[in-house]
Amino acid sequence: MPDISLTTVVLLCLAALAAGWIDAVVGGGGLLLLPALLLGLPAGTPAAHALGTNKAVAIVGTTGAAVTFARKAPVDVRTAVRIGLAALAGSSGGAFLAAGMSTEVLKPVIMVVLLAVAAFVILRPGFGTAPQPGPVSRRRVLAAIGFGGLGIGFYDGLIGPGTGTFLVLALTALLHLDLVTASATAKIVNCCTNAGALAMFAWQGAVLWQLAGLMAVFNLAGGTLGAHTALRKGSGFVRVVLLVVVFALVANMAHEQWLA
Repeated sequence: MPDISLTTVVLLCLAALAAGWIDAVVGGGGLLLLPALLLGLPAGTPAAHALGTNKAVAIVGTTGAAVTFARKAPVDVRTAVRIGLAALAGSSGGAFLAAGMSTEVLKPVIMVVLLAVAAFVILRPGFGTAPQPGPVSRRRVLAAIGFGGLGIGFYDGLIGPGTGTFLVLALTALLHLDLVTASATAKIVNCCTNAGALAMFAWQGAVLWQLAGLMAVFNLAGGTLGAHTALRKGSGFVRVVLLVVVFALVANMAHEQWLA
């Protein structure tokens, strides 16, 4: 356990609670949790320790949300796991390349994509409000595995912010899911990618396990509460949270790109 004040520990736990709720509803909890860790850990703590601790916390909340969703939402677990395994491979490749290239040049492109996504969701009020009738074709499932798994997984390893949000959007569009079911499916995929990343950080000794264990309790509570909220409120509520998270991601990336 690092030498940090009780006040900081409490604030980190509250950040974990809020991040778990956001992540369960629509993804993007790391937008809150990782900066909180980077700010809260003592000066001189390697950034890898914040990243590793973040994954150790997030995987608990994500798993709790996934279990809650799977019990009450019509999730195709088999398809979700297949996408998750592809995302695990993609994120490993992205993380490998991230060590040798600058991702700063990609951030403006991602911001434009996010703004285009926000415009699409605003202009298409019916997007993700209800699942499309009929079975999903094999071609669409393969596209979800390739783009949603390998592609977004690669992005997760290379850059990271907003991965859960991108997954929700991709699964909604490709598999004709409503936003609640897409969020549920995305949690299972996130479990796979988080497990791979956590294993790597743990092997490197870059996880602060005592702090992570304490924060994980709050993240689990937030994730479970967020899943119940999404199930109770429905796709219309998830759509509003989605837009808020997308604009927050754009603002965060813009700050890092031009103001930090």
